[in-house]
Amino acid sequence: MLKIRLIPVVLMRNGMVVQSKGFSRYQALGNASTIVGRLSNWSADELIYLDISREAKYDLRREDLNYPNRAEFEEIMVDIAKNCFMPLTVGGGIRTLDQVRQRLKAGADKVSVNSQAFRDPGFISAAAREFGSQCVVVSIDVRGVEGSGGWEVFIDGGKTATKKTAVEWAREVESAGAGEILLNSIDRDGMRRGYDIELIRAVTDAVRIPVIALGGVGEWTHFQEAIESGGARAVAAANIFQYTENSVHLAKTFLHKQGIDVRSPLIKTVTGREGTR
Repeated sequence: MLKIRLIPVVLMRNGMVVQSKGFSRYQALGNASTIVGRLSNWSADELIYLDISREAKYDLRREDLNYPNRAEFEEIMVDIAKNCFMPLTVGGGIRTLDQVRQRLKAGADKVSVNSQAFRDPGFISAAAREFGSQCVVVSIDVRGVEGSGGWEVFIDGGKTATKKTAVEWAREVESAGAGEILLNSIDRDGMRRGYDIELIRAVTDAVRIPVIALGGVGEWTHFQEAIESGGARAVAAANIFQYTENSVHLAKTFLHKQGIDVRSPLIKTVTGREGTR
């Protein structure tokens, strides 16, 4: 059986890495290339890098040796790929097969698609045929439906309701050829209250492809709950990895001590050599 993966998520908005809360409040954290390099050294299994910008071009308002001004997402992605020594999934605004091709050429191993996949499920199938199912991650953002005990899928950065349930859409994306699902609870985003375990379990029971849990981590035990109670094959988080030194290493060490089948908690150097802490 494949090992459980621990995956940091880096959110970029208008050229800067941000902390997200409820898909509506954003706090700038710093330069993407520097943050990705640090996460890579902490022995993360993979990295998910999502551009949630509203504009296609942006200005970082600085031009110096360490932080050159970048006007487009693809330019920043090239910088990131140079510092990323782990599999890289890239998402945000992908609408065409050519955009998938561009991101893979720039250094991504997989792409994450969301709104376009919902509007045109055939896009999932086309991307899977062209690049392989293992390359296609469908991101599903959901909110709880009050009084029903269910979850509705939202697109356009959580702005547009679809009237489709998380379980229905998860089954459809699997049938269309997706290799993985990135399942994100908008209600839990940035709240630090833990994953929505019932949501994760409902989706993992409905599909055979791996489900990556996202949204709400505030402590290491939340990873364990998503794996043991939710059935997630990978656990992801964004905010918690930005504020604790060696946080990925500490999280993986915790999971390892709980008997969860994760890769050894090593810390890597920038040259790719590894050593225990």
